[in-house]
Amino acid sequence: MSYNDEVARLLFEFADRLEATGVEYKPTAYRRAAENVAEHPEPIEQLAATGEAAVSEIDRVGDAIASKIVEYVETGAISELDELRESMPVDMAGLTSVEGVGPKTVGTLYETLGITDLDELEAAADAGEIQEITGFGQKTEQNILDNIPFARQSQQRERLGDARPVADRVTDYLAATGVVDRVDVAGSIRRWKDTIGDIDVLVASDDSEAVVDAFTDWPAADDVIEAGSHKSSVRADNVRVDLRVVVPGEFGAALQYFTGGKDHNVTLRNVAINQGYKLNEYGLFDVSELDDSGGDDADPAGDTAVDDSATTDSQREGVRLAGATETDMYETLGLEWIPPELREDTGEVEAAADDSLPTLVETADIRGDCHTHSEWSDGGYSIAEMVAAAADRGSEFHCVTDHASGPGIIESIGLTDDDLREQMAAIDDVRADAAIDVLHGVETNIAADGSLSTDDDLLAELDVVVASPHSALDQDTTTATERLCRAIEHPAVDILGHPTGRMINSREGLAVDFTALAETAAEHGTALEINANPMRLDLHGEAVRAVVEAGGTVAINTDAHGPANFENLRYGVHTARRGWAEPADVLNTKSSDELDAFLH
Repeated sequence: MSYNDEVARLLFEFADRLEATGVEYKPTAYRRAAENVAEHPEPIEQLAATGEAAVSEIDRVGDAIASKIVEYVETGAISELDELRESMPVDMAGLTSVEGVGPKTVGTLYETLGITDLDELEAAADAGEIQEITGFGQKTEQNILDNIPFARQSQQRERLGDARPVADRVTDYLAATGVVDRVDVAGSIRRWKDTIGDIDVLVASDDSEAVVDAFTDWPAADDVIEAGSHKSSVRADNVRVDLRVVVPGEFGAALQYFTGGKDHNVTLRNVAINQGYKLNEYGLFDVSELDDSGGDDADPAGDTAVDDSATTDSQREGVRLAGATETDMYETLGLEWIPPELREDTGEVEAAADDSLPTLVETADIRGDCHTHSEWSDGGYSIAEMVAAAADRGSEFHCVTDHASGPGIIESIGLTDDDLREQMAAIDDVRADAAIDVLHGVETNIAADGSLSTDDDLLAELDVVVASPHSALDQDTTTATERLCRAIEHPAVDILGHPTGRMINSREGLAVDFTALAETAAEHGTALEINANPMRLDLHGEAVRAVVEAGGTVAINTDAHGPANFENLRYGVHTARRGWAEPADVLNTKSSDELDAFLH
């Protein structure tokens, strides 16, 4: 989210809270100001640094609102908004996300029933209390109940694995319309963050109206949220999809601008300024020949501008140096093109300036999977079927690591030591006919004290041992870290599986010291797993970076329970890329012989 978006969100909240308390006229003013701040091409933080006068020159932003914007930029808070929150301590965003519940309704519900959040709203509706409020009724109450489930979902960031297929479908659809020159996703989904707020789609076209029409007619769209001349939003599979159309010559600039994290974009903008350039969503411009009135700190719109074209024209002042492609944008600044996954302002701009960016791992580098399941435990397919599917995908090796019995595993799923010895014979039978190398392993369980649920002698006989926590996932950081380090130090353990045990949006998992974990793993030659299941993506990118910096190894595994799960590999690879991982940092890029050497 950009600073402009952040400030706009606060102004919208201000408007809602004023309306909830019965204030007239002012809410409309705040909403209009919020819309114009969000759309304004100039970074609001730069205008605020100049002073209130510069901010108030944004259309519909008066002196009073400008002072609040400056206050927020300087202090991180708006005192008057905080007072409104204290006087009516409600989850305004959550409650108004219920269709049919506006700010005035929120105010009424709070004053009459003391409702502050969705849980209390649902309880009151279930109890029939809402229909008793004057002006509501049974139908209103039932509509609230019906719409609460979607409201809950809308308040939660979407898992990457749920949103990315929707993004793929919409970009494929738009690319096939014939009215699009280029199309790509932007924002956090292009950076492959494990969760996203919505799907941002960027299109290059000279016919924005035709693109918007095609987009709003997308058969997969459940409903149209809004439609404008260059922007539109729909809902598909309960995910919001936002479209922006730009002219082809500015596509690269827009893609860079709307992809990068806020801090990355600020750092990049400063690089441009230091070179006498201006960088924005319309391109990279040489402004060295412009007088002060046309520079980057000047008012882009004038005193009374209401026409977007006037604003954008001012942002295009100067000599355009780049804009059509991202590569040109970065190269003109003297930088290597920075992969989207790295654009978080964690040293990538400095590395790009020094030509020292990592050569990130690619999906094509992965030679096999070290963590999979079969029907012997909780998988849905035989060992032979899983091996054949892996071979069809071009794998060089495949590891069978069914669940062992132990803490956190349902008794009927986990294999006993005797079961695992019996499975050895089945593995041998599959090996005889397999086109790829097949390794026999186990996913053993890490108990609360760090011990393993499988006999040491048996572990020593297996080709690969994945040790994973499945229980006691509420331990404190010190205890959890010591527990996992003890498992890592076990001589038979090759891979620490999904180290925190988290399930995105449903279970936080263990809170661990990733630096300590990474250093211990590097010392003992144990790989830490990036579990590519999009419900897990554990390790996350920051933890992967810790492993890389410690000189350790990560394993990108699908944890597949059926052939379809192999498709999740891309989520693990992009998570590794977010952690600056190169092929040499990844266990699965090794040949069978190299893998064998690592395991033994």
